[in-house]
Amino acid sequence: MTRTALITGAAGGLGQAATTMLQSRGWRVAGVSRDAARLSGTSEQFLPIQADVSTGAGAEQALAACMEAFGAPPDALIHAVGSTLLAPLHRTDEDTYRQTLAANLDSAFFTLRAYVQAALKAKRPGKVVLVSSVVARVGVSNHEAIAMAKGGIEALVRSAAATYSPQGIRINAIAPGLTRTPATERLFSAQTAEEQIRAQYPLGRYGAAEDLARAACWLVSEEADWITGQVLPVDGGFTAVRPMVRAR
Repeated sequence: MTRTALITGAAGGLGQAATTMLQSRGWRVAGVSRDAARLSGTSEQFLPIQADVSTGAGAEQALAACMEAFGAPPDALIHAVGSTLLAPLHRTDEDTYRQTLAANLDSAFFTLRAYVQAALKAKRPGKVVLVSSVVARVGVSNHEAIAMAKGGIEALVRSAAATYSPQGIRINAIAPGLTRTPATERLFSAQTAEEQIRAQYPLGRYGAAEDLARAACWLVSEEADWITGQVLPVDGGFTAVRPMVRAR
């Protein structure tokens, strides 16, 4: 039987990589973006959906369109919507703060709620992956608003996993380190930026979208069927390893 997935943020780096990976394994994918023109065309394996899942109505709209095409709630949800914000607390204005929470925490809450409601109504199990960040796990300067939003996602994962595990709905997250995608390309613009970023990671490189997609696709696979309520760091050792620093 063909498995199905709903991927939000499908026009972004992780969303595109996860779509390609699941399709290569025979999955049908519905991809959500606020701008459907950024998604590849309709095919047997891919359904583009335009919706803003940072609102409850938008998330429900995305689920409804997905279910209309698939005839049932999707087997898996990978919620790859999000934004980055590099700004200290005292320079983060209220509008920017609220936009950061809407793009990250609100979108995760409303999309997960819509998915769980559909799965419960259909009496089907489900598999969910949300996206946190290393900045929710270790203090990194100038990340207060985004760290707060991503920390809320990790709390949501644990609580929702506890609530819905009796119904067979598995809910996990990945916590990436800095990953080079179109959304983060500006961080690499300075002459020495790439070298400095690599130096922050014990494995000597920054992340690629495919690194995150492999982890997310594994978490929604049968191989991870006994895992729920977890946040998997995909960060080159950033949050767990401190390499020896030698004085020069």
